[in-house]
Amino acid sequence: MTTKRKLIGRLVPCRCFRGEEEVISVLDYSHCSLQQVPKEIFSFERTLEELYLDANQIEELPKQLFNCQALKKLSMPDNDLSNLPTTIASLVNLKELDISKNGIQEFPDNIKCCKGLSVVEASVNPITKLPDGFTQLLNLTQLFLNDAFLEYLPANFGRLSKLRILELRENHLKTMPKSIPQTGTQLERLDLGSKWNL
Repeated sequence: MTTKRKLIGRLVPCRCFRGEEEVISVLDYSHCSLQQVPKEIFSFERTLEELYLDANQIEELPKQLFNCQALKKLSMPDNDLSNLPTTIASLVNLKELDISKNGIQEFPDNIKCCKGLSVVEASVNPITKLPDGFTQLLNLTQLFLNDAFLEYLPANFGRLSKLRILELRENHLKTMPKSIPQTGTQLERLDLGSKWNL
């Protein structure tokens, strides 16, 4: 069923599919050489649950995108994004976010409003720190922040007690917060790279 939806999603620009509005919950615009988010997406802001914009040349995210409040998965790795807008806070149903391989330098503090987030993939971005608001994502189970520029983690990082997978390879971390043991109850994989002996 999902495959069929994705196929319909790829054909959205064709006007003959306008009548299918209620069916569209998945749109896949991966590898389309896009420089901006297609406007057709906004026709489905009430029903859209998954959006794939992987491997394009998108530099910024339009405000209208954050009206898609039913979004559960937003995937946009390998683009040219330099920031994550504060309007991401309106995606209150978001569960999975993939912004890996971009030029994003920081998460806005109000990412904390995306309380349902369970998976964040943000590897290969020049992120130097996580805002305190990040530690309020209490449903986070998987966090991938490899090959970034992290110098430290928030002191209360241990609040993320549901974390099962934490990957922080190739960063500039010299110490870990004392609160980290609090995450240990659920943690199945902790990857800090070869220089750490944990």
